[in-house]
Amino acid sequence: MTESDNDQKNIQWFLKYLRSDRNYSKDTVQAYQQAITEFCDFIDEVPADRKPLTAVDAFDVESFLTDLYEKQYARNSIAQKVSALKSLYAFLVKNEVIANNPFEYVHLKTNNRRLPRFLYQNEMRALFQGAKQNPNQALGLRNSAILETLYATGIRVSECAGIRLNDIDLDNRTILVTGKGNKQRYVPFVEYAQDAIETYLSDARAPIMARYHQSHQFLFVNHYGGPITARGIEYIMDEIVKQSSLTTKIHPHMLRHTFATEMLNNGADMRSVQELLGHSSLSTTQIYTHVTKSHLMNDYKKYFPRNNDSLKSK
Repeated sequence: MTESDNDQKNIQWFLKYLRSDRNYSKDTVQAYQQAITEFCDFIDEVPADRKPLTAVDAFDVESFLTDLYEKQYARNSIAQKVSALKSLYAFLVKNEVIANNPFEYVHLKTNNRRLPRFLYQNEMRALFQGAKQNPNQALGLRNSAILETLYATGIRVSECAGIRLNDIDLDNRTILVTGKGNKQRYVPFVEYAQDAIETYLSDARAPIMARYHQSHQFLFVNHYGGPITARGIEYIMDEIVKQSSLTTKIHPHMLRHTFATEMLNNGADMRSVQELLGHSSLSTTQIYTHVTKSHLMNDYKKYFPRNNDSLKSK
């Protein structure tokens, strides 16, 4: 029996279960079947990478959700499709066909909000170039350091604004981030961010603060040397976009989603990404699961593209 035959056998078994054991209506069963068929078609789009339903992983789920978003499906419609697929895989787990449900940590609320958009590599390159174009050299160095930090860590804008000098370990390339509810976590960063931060500290932060007679422990400063705010970082992102070749509006949160998406796209464990983000949500709400710091660091070094010169400036 082929993998395709096994898939159809499992699908028909599940649909029969819905009709006979759960007494679902004909319309509901049909809606479930349509969602499963759409997911199967998505998996089959690239024949060379075709895999059976029983081999689907977190990356396939993330890719499918992104595809639905790019096709401009309503949030309610996406949630219904996810519900159907989650039920299918829960059934297969219960009947010991597979060990894990790849949709287990996906929880979409039924509202009309769109899934957040991530940035593509060409867009990131444009942002890095735009950050360097500020006519004020010191502010250009600061902007580059902020952009590198947000992209390399996936931290929230408010978390970035709250970083103090004693929170950052440049030798070991880690930041102690204080998130929502004052929960703290260590987040690693790559050499690109390290270089940008060190250059900013010596050639931008110190001169700006000296000029305006400022004295405080916050890492990033505003134009007058005071602690920068989350709104200030949003303004900086707007200015970077204006200096770049991009024509679309970009919100700093897109860097957080881009970080998560690229980690998953390159094979990182979803639970590691959740830990790095300090939240239960990527593009969907997920259950927080603890992963050791060592595991996080290994995943980060292995999977984050800024570590392997994929975005090296030319």
